[in-house]
Amino acid sequence: MYAPRQFREERRDVLIGAIRDVQLAAVVTPGDDGLCATHAPVVVREDGDHLILETHVARPNPHWKLAGARSLMIFQGPQAYIHPGWYESKAEHGKVVPTWAYVAVHAHGPLTAFDAEDELLVHLAQLTSQNEAAREQPWDVSDAPQEFIKKLTRAIVGLRMTVERLEGSWKLNQHKPDGDRQGVTAGLSSEENSDSKSISALMRELESARVPAAKR
Repeated sequence: MYAPRQFREERRDVLIGAIRDVQLAAVVTPGDDGLCATHAPVVVREDGDHLILETHVARPNPHWKLAGARSLMIFQGPQAYIHPGWYESKAEHGKVVPTWAYVAVHAHGPLTAFDAEDELLVHLAQLTSQNEAAREQPWDVSDAPQEFIKKLTRAIVGLRMTVERLEGSWKLNQHKPDGDRQGVTAGLSSEENSDSKSISALMRELESARVPAAKR
C-alpha cells in the first residue's frame, strides 16, 4: 500500500481494532486467469504473536481453490469527500482543491482452505457471536435446526490467512495547517452521512493527541 509517512498507521492494536470494526474484507488472490476477488466477513484470531484472519466462501466460488497463494485482504474503513470550502486557507489564497479522507488496512499472507464441519461450526459461531452478543435477544447458530446448519456448512469452504504483513493508511489531513484541519473537522461533522461523521470523530481524536499532556 502506498502511504506517505504522515498518513501511515503502524500500531498493531489500532490496525487489528480497525479490522474488527470493519469486518468485511475484499480478499484478493492471483490465479491463472488474473486476480480473483471476493468480499467476505472476517473473524480475527490472535495466537501469541500470530494474527490469523478467517472467512468463508460459497463452495461454488472458485476462490478457495487458489488456497496456498499469497493473498491480500483489504479492509475499507470510513471515507469521505473533503469540500475545499472547509479549508480556512481558501479565503487567504484560494490554493485549495477537493480531496478524500479515508481509513484502510491491508493484510498480506498465504491462504489455506478448511472444510471440516467442526472447524466451520466454530468459525460460524464466532462470526455470529461478534455481531449478536450486544443484542437484547442474540441469535445463536444453535437456534437453527442442527441438520439445517450441517447442510449449510457443506455448502461453504473456510479460508484462513496467516498474516505476514499488516499495513494501514489513515489519510486525515494530518499535513494541513491547524485552521484547515479544524475547518474540515467541523464541515464533516455537519454532513448527514455516517462516514463523514466517523472521519470527523477520528480527526478530533488526532487533534486531541496533538495537544501536549501538560496543556490538557
